[in-house]
Amino acid sequence: MIDFIKIVQLAIAFSVAYVWIFRFHNVLKEFTSFGLSDVVRNLVGVSKTALSTLLIAGIWYNDLVLVSSVLMGLFMVAAQFFHFKVNNPFQQRLPSLILFILCGIVVFFQFNTFK
Repeated sequence: MIDFIKIVQLAIAFSVAYVWIFRFHNVLKEFTSFGLSDVVRNLVGVSKTALSTLLIAGIWYNDLVLVSSVLMGLFMVAAQFFHFKVNNPFQQRLPSLILFILCGIVVFFQFNTFK
């Protein structure tokens, strides 16, 4: 199970990094449609990139995983909120929903290992 959670951590981290690095044109379009400023977009991007890095580092330093996965999950909840706010179709909501669920799996596992 530990190997599965590490794979999930990598999946979350690389998915977020992929979107913010290689599909940045999409990010620009979405944040404009959400009515958010460039400053907010840049803060979100830096935060998500840092959290992705912490999730990867969490493979070796387990103490980093819980906080980074909770915070990443909160970003995904915010993404869901904004997708609903602008009435995006389900297809556009799905990636952040999947990442939220994956973050939840990581958090659940982390809570169960601390008992």
